[in-house]
Amino acid sequence: MTPRVHPNRHRGEIAACLDGETRLLCLTLGALAELESAFGVSDLSELADRFQSGRLSAQDIVRIIGAGLRGAGNRVDDEDVAAMSTEGGIAGFASIAAQLLWATFAQTPPGQAGEQVSDREGESRPSAPQAATR
Repeated sequence: MTPRVHPNRHRGEIAACLDGETRLLCLTLGALAELESAFGVSDLSELADRFQSGRLSAQDIVRIIGAGLRGAGNRVDDEDVAAMSTEGGIAGFASIAAQLLWATFAQTPPGQAGEQVSDREGESRPSAPQAATR
């Protein structure tokens, strides 16, 4: 019997089914440092800006999911991730990467991303992912 996986959203964890196994993913500080290096950016703000563009290559998705798996304690490398399968194929992988990024950087879940939030002056603006401190 496979143990149940219970992601803690307050820590930025998500659960995803990869190769038929539900696994925990989390972009820890170490995982984020790994991504900063892989993407050639100097800080978390630049990393978040890169992800907010909405344009990710297949290699980007492999790196993000790999870092998330390793951040949650899974012993995999990017080659292992590239060989994995998930329901929905590339769209499924893109969804996992998006969920992981939202769990790490966003103030609202993906389904609520278009909601309006009020700033200090009372003006409404769309909510957007921001680097969070954990």
